[in-house]
Amino acid sequence: MSETPLIFALPGNEAMAQQLSAASGWQVGAWQLQRFPDGESKLRYLSQVQGRDVVLVCTLDQPDMRLMPLYLAASVARELGARRIGLVAPYLAYMRQDARFHPGEGITSAHFARLLSSFADWLITVDPHLHRHHSLDEIYSIPSKVVAAAPSIAAWLRLHLPQAVLIGPDEESEQWVAAVAQLAACRHTVLRKVRHGDHEVEVSVPDSANWQGLQPVLLDDIASTARTMVAACNHLHAAGLPPPVCIAVHALFAGDAWQVLQQAGVAQVVSCDTVLHISNQISMAPALAQAMMEMQAVSSRA
Repeated sequence: MSETPLIFALPGNEAMAQQLSAASGWQVGAWQLQRFPDGESKLRYLSQVQGRDVVLVCTLDQPDMRLMPLYLAASVARELGARRIGLVAPYLAYMRQDARFHPGEGITSAHFARLLSSFADWLITVDPHLHRHHSLDEIYSIPSKVVAAAPSIAAWLRLHLPQAVLIGPDEESEQWVAAVAQLAACRHTVLRKVRHGDHEVEVSVPDSANWQGLQPVLLDDIASTARTMVAACNHLHAAGLPPPVCIAVHALFAGDAWQVLQQAGVAQVVSCDTVLHISNQISMAPALAQAMMEMQAVSSRA
């Protein structure tokens, strides 16, 4: 029987790697990672990777900072004889620029996909921002698996907020919010969103007359500037509804977003643990571990 893969955590991903190890039974490998004073990265594998499958765990918020250590981790493992390199990236960056919006721009989602595909043999992520790309297969040349956050969010809602009404931030979110609502056995609606700029968002709230006695829960896939959630909170407050619970899959909270959202009169902010943040309460590790083992089984037969 072949040995199980070794899991290696890039900096900041240690907790997720330990949870994946516990859920899969795969061992967390030992290595040394350091940064020289001039900013260059150096790594040394202490666990034997020759002939083994290696799984790198690296969520890709702040991707420009994380990419070089990740690239070196994969390349050195390959140089030392690793059989396959898998990448578990709970948050997958560079999905927003999926079209050429202005002259002189590039479709950077495709370029980033080509780069990751050049050093990994497979990829697992959680709810990537798919808009004009309908699947990762359109831009990634390696096998990929998307783990849905909806079941994990719904399980959290059933346990903590059984009397919730789920609210999506815009019409594009309706299908996703509806899926969570169905799994959580609760009602849902969506808001209409008009964006006037990077930091200006206007949101209109549907008729809320039948929401009395229910806890409003705002759902969004990515909380970046948080302006969408803030605008929605203001409208819910104006409609006489109680402070909402805000749930995000990917808690990026760029700049002052976290502070601004805290000041918007929210009851609570909860996120999945795809990006390390104080709001993390919903664990994606069990679902990621299951996907990881399924991907390993398929790649081992190939």
